[in-house]
Amino acid sequence: MGSATVKAIFCDGCGQAASAEHLAARFRRLEWATRYRPIHVNTLVLGGVAPAEDAEFVYSDAVAFRGEAAGLLRVAGIDAAGKSAEEMHHEFQRAGFFVAHVLDCPVDKAEASDANLRELIAKRLPATFTRIRRSIKPKRLVLLGSALDGFVENFRREELGCSLILDADRTFKLLETDGDVERLRAALTQAQNGGPLNSTR
Repeated sequence: MGSATVKAIFCDGCGQAASAEHLAARFRRLEWATRYRPIHVNTLVLGGVAPAEDAEFVYSDAVAFRGEAAGLLRVAGIDAAGKSAEEMHHEFQRAGFFVAHVLDCPVDKAEASDANLRELIAKRLPATFTRIRRSIKPKRLVLLGSALDGFVENFRREELGCSLILDADRTFKLLETDGDVERLRAALTQAQNGGPLNSTR
């Protein structure tokens, strides 16, 4: 008898080959995010790829946030001093922010080349556009991170039912510097006040 053929399982949140550990981690992130999603999303912050570390994922139960998560909390004006993760999550939720990623999972090292990453994101964009239009329905959309730099025109061409906020025609970067955070905060303030949607450097 021939050996049985083992079928590879691919994650429907990122398109990568998925182990049991990969899927469990994805479901954990989805559970975290769903718990603190606002009923009405004022601002959707969309990144290209979910962070690899829980401490950089804004909805995790990390003891201390860093990277993307720390920057987003600062954008929302949330002071982390003396607060639990749950308290910060509730503040972030009340401010009307929701964070999602085109790829719901971190990218495996074997898929980490620029070409492979671009291909994975391109394949997930149609589902992302549908999710924005039919499920999230934000008032404003912020594109975050260098992984989406090559896809700005794709978002501009889509009728997503929300305003698109860019950083001088590029995606925003959050490197935990005052300039990065303040530029995004200023752009959101302008949008809320009916001003131009592109920030300036």
